[in-house]
Amino acid sequence: MSWFVVQADEAEVVELPGGGAFRLLADGRDTGGALGANRLALGAGADGARTHFHARSSETFFVVSGVVEFFLDGKLTSVGAGGMVVIPPGVPHAFGAAPGSAADLFAVLTPGVDRFEYFRTLGRVQRGEESFDTLLPEQDRFDVHFLDATAWREARGR
Repeated sequence: MSWFVVQADEAEVVELPGGGAFRLLADGRDTGGALGANRLALGAGADGARTHFHARSSETFFVVSGVVEFFLDGKLTSVGAGGMVVIPPGVPHAFGAAPGSAADLFAVLTPGVDRFEYFRTLGRVQRGEESFDTLLPEQDRFDVHFLDATAWREARGR
């Protein structure tokens, strides 16, 4: 791989409920496995991802706007615009927009994994078009390993 450019109008958009959306910027195959990147807009108080971990990859989030609640290893932490969170492989985490706040995040997964199909499926799941169970057999493929979300829901008051 030499270099890679994605113009704003070239990114695939996966619509989410509540005005949210994934903007798919780079998949592992686009970057020779170096990284995967997406931008995620969340409506006020919307969940971004339930509790999970990545076995092979680190995940970095930059909060572009709003406030995001990150559930990191069992602890709820709020991060505002301009803040960054780095999550190494194996660390359980979840995240969502804080109550009353919409949020915009830029996320990078390193090394890159081909996950665009994961985000497309997740969009269908969140829109009620597909069951969450369809993601379970794909956990190794997408390096997204789901955990019990009870503590995450309780921390968020749900």
